[in-house]
Amino acid sequence: MSSFFQWKIFLQDTGGGQTYLQWLISAWGWTLAVSFCSWAIAIIVGVFIGIIRTLPNKFLLFIGNTWTEVFRNIPLIIQIFIWYHVIPSIFLSLRQVPPFILVVIALGFFTSARISELVKAGMESLSKGQLQAGLALGLTRSQTYRYILLPLAFRIIIPPLTSESMNIIKNSSVAFAVSISELTMFALQAGEETSRNIEIFFATTFLYFVSAFAVNRLALYIENRLKLPGAIGGAR
Repeated sequence: MSSFFQWKIFLQDTGGGQTYLQWLISAWGWTLAVSFCSWAIAIIVGVFIGIIRTLPNKFLLFIGNTWTEVFRNIPLIIQIFIWYHVIPSIFLSLRQVPPFILVVIALGFFTSARISELVKAGMESLSKGQLQAGLALGLTRSQTYRYILLPLAFRIIIPPLTSESMNIIKNSSVAFAVSISELTMFALQAGEETSRNIEIFFATTFLYFVSAFAVNRLALYIENRLKLPGAIGGAR
């Protein structure tokens, strides 16, 4: 087994003043950075779009549905190329924007469309009496959404939201297409340089697994903390 897996490859110098292990850790950091920043955008935009898709306003409903369908039905890699190659050609000022920012925006908007579906479904699963009760108590519609509907809907959508949070880590691998040195790019380049694809891809796969599993466990903890009395089950 020791002769099959040559782990000392990670202690070798890359020729750039660092070892492959240091490069691997740096690539992991880029993967987590892309994932976290994209997730933040996806949550903010996705919740907003999901909410306006439940309001009795045809214009807002059209905007929300259009956003969701456009970003959900175009492949992620195409969206990244559009943000990287097309949009900077139209808006020249964006040529100075780092590729990291463009990838984060593309991945964040792509995921926001999926999260908006979860928020909309969670809100629509609630009884209409919840909204009516809030309004009857003198709360405005925005206050009713903030203090009553969203907290209840959030509890409902935690399991599918966990899946989307795990997916965003895996989807961050497309960042290699615009030369961001995250885990997938590390695996491709290091594997080519060392010809030790077994060790390189094993380590890369392990770090993707650890990252996604940590998100899953965190979501399970949050769900158990927020679980309503008498509720059963949890995220898995």
